[in-house]
Amino acid sequence: MKRVFATTVLLLLALFSNTALAAARAWLEQPQVALGESVTLNVETDEVSAVPDLTPLMADFALEGQSNSRSVRLINGRMTSRTVYAVILAPKRAGELRIPSLRVGGQQTAPLTLSVGANATTTTPSANSNAMAFLETEIDDANPYVQQSVGVTVRLYYAVPLVSGQLDLDPPEGALLQRVGEITQSTREINGRRYSTAERRFLLVPERSGPLTIPGPRFEGRGAGSWMDDLLGGNSREMRINGAPRTLQVRAQPAAVPQPWLPLRDLRMRYVAAPQSLHAGEAATLAIEVTALGATQAQMPEMPAPSVPGAQVFAEPPQYDETFVAGTPQVKLTRRYSVVPSKTGALVIPGISMAWWDVRAGTAKTASLPDLDLQVGASAGGIPAPAAAVPDTSVAASEDGAFTAEGAQRNIPSQVWPWLAAGFGLLWLITLIWALRKRGPLPRLRTAPSSTGETTPASASTRTLSDLKRVLDTGDLAEAGEVLCAMASPPAKDLDALIARLENPKQRDAVEQLRRACWAGGDIPAARAAVWQAFRQGPAWKATAKPSQEPLPPLYPRT
Repeated sequence: MKRVFATTVLLLLALFSNTALAAARAWLEQPQVALGESVTLNVETDEVSAVPDLTPLMADFALEGQSNSRSVRLINGRMTSRTVYAVILAPKRAGELRIPSLRVGGQQTAPLTLSVGANATTTTPSANSNAMAFLETEIDDANPYVQQSVGVTVRLYYAVPLVSGQLDLDPPEGALLQRVGEITQSTREINGRRYSTAERRFLLVPERSGPLTIPGPRFEGRGAGSWMDDLLGGNSREMRINGAPRTLQVRAQPAAVPQPWLPLRDLRMRYVAAPQSLHAGEAATLAIEVTALGATQAQMPEMPAPSVPGAQVFAEPPQYDETFVAGTPQVKLTRRYSVVPSKTGALVIPGISMAWWDVRAGTAKTASLPDLDLQVGASAGGIPAPAAAVPDTSVAASEDGAFTAEGAQRNIPSQVWPWLAAGFGLLWLITLIWALRKRGPLPRLRTAPSSTGETTPASASTRTLSDLKRVLDTGDLAEAGEVLCAMASPPAKDLDALIARLENPKQRDAVEQLRRACWAGGDIPAARAAVWQAFRQGPAWKATAKPSQEPLPPLYPRT
């Protein structure tokens, strides 16, 4: 009996000894960090299939990443295996944060304490903080001019797989912000860590001079699942990242600058196609390409057709191609013209020019094309070229009583012409009456009156906000009124009809201010600003009441 009791005691002591040796261990790589920085928590265990339960950490920390490593050792003929789990924690608040005891299989870790300081200079994760994900904002010009197009690029760096997400940038006060294109992806290595990048481009146009603060970008998404998420009961985890704001110093428009105001980084013009030979009466193609670095389609002035003495010029609609070059917006304008010479001889096509402001040099410049000196030959096939003057159509008689072919017509007595005209008119009238009788009566069309009392034609709006912005910047107020009327669907016939169809009282007041500036000597700059401020989000139209339809007569009328 004593031997059995001693054996039991030895077995219990060996069990307790193995349990003590199998205790899990946790430690922090650094005991103190600043708010916005991350810290690595290591958890070590010798249980093969055990993983730590990280649920208690969710209250004060965001889990940004994880990894694990396993080591096998042979000590005194006994093989031991240990696994270390590394978890990257991002504190949610400043102060003394407690890391509670974590369960790892059948083991428990000791609680820890992390000191988080409120560092004002390190509020957002960055490349220097070695974070698993961070945001970066790049601006192509930190000191732009008013109404200059500024390229803004927002990049998301992430070292963890993403399932979904939304990358956005809020518009600043006192500027227009427009998203351009789709998100592009690439990879980059920073501080020895490989990051995937998601890049989104924006177009910023300052509206006034002075400091301009761009809010920090935002990313909200979900990361791919891992062993941590399996423990927490899901297959993904939320990620919220904020970037640092940026401040620009916007310069005012210089005095006595060429109009229209066109601030650019570079402007180049060239002939894409030029005629090598011309023939009188035959059309030749002339194509001009303008490349503006630092502008958009809405900012480009209209390129008129060149005035060519001795020829007619017909312009085709311009073609635009907007891209981003090294983070800077660029627009390429291509326009084609048909040149039809009216006579043979020398022909000079004058080169066009365009004034612009060099934002890097701070000076006014003019881009121009050279004149084209060409020779116009006779038309092909031996056909004589048309003369510049109106040909003489008078009748000339020859000696034998016949008529020459130089514009002559056949000899018909003048008293016969009225009878011929009356006969042709009678035949046309008889044909018209016969066609109408054969076709039968025309159906009557019913039109429903609009809410403003105008008939509603089958036409849609032909102008956009970009057209309105361009006209307000470069055109006159009368043209701005025409654009506003054309933005209605159907277009309004005048400003009174436009005001009657607007729902927003501020927009109606802006149109009245525009009319006073045009015809009553009002403040033109104030009218331009008021119209754009009221219509920058688009016109607000009154709801059109649909006319009630007449009910159908009863199938079986009452007697």
